[in-house]
Amino acid sequence: MKPNTYSQIYIQLVFAVKNRDALLKQNFSSRIFEYMSGILTNLKHKTIIINGTSNHVHVFLGMNPAISLSDTVHELKRGSSLFINENKLCNSPFAWQEGYGGFSYSKSHIQNVYDYIYNQELHHKKKTFRDEYLDFLKKYEIEYNEKFLFDFMD
Repeated sequence: MKPNTYSQIYIQLVFAVKNRDALLKQNFSSRIFEYMSGILTNLKHKTIIINGTSNHVHVFLGMNPAISLSDTVHELKRGSSLFINENKLCNSPFAWQEGYGGFSYSKSHIQNVYDYIYNQELHHKKKTFRDEYLDFLKKYEIEYNEKFLFDFMD
């Protein structure tokens, strides 16, 4: 970053597991999320929280503006997939689905977003991942085509 360049960019990323046979197991998820945090640190982003369920993940970060959002997601997915597969943390080969959701927040929303992501398991006892994701798209007034959404495994 150049001198006299200042930013405050908070982004929540959401992306989904590709195969039903390679869902994230709860007993390994903290290792995976910790590894993903290391990827973000290496990209000079600030990890706020990473959490999810067996079929998707939420990543909340303070963004380094020198790295694009798409490059960040690419590195997160690539690196975590390699880590999961090399350590045999799933019963079959692991991959993430194509695409992601990226949603921005102001500093005043950090605690609410943190709490929301922290409580993913409780949240998904009441709402499916599909419903959650569609709610995000509607809340942010993002136009979408149903055929290009994730393959939801709820």
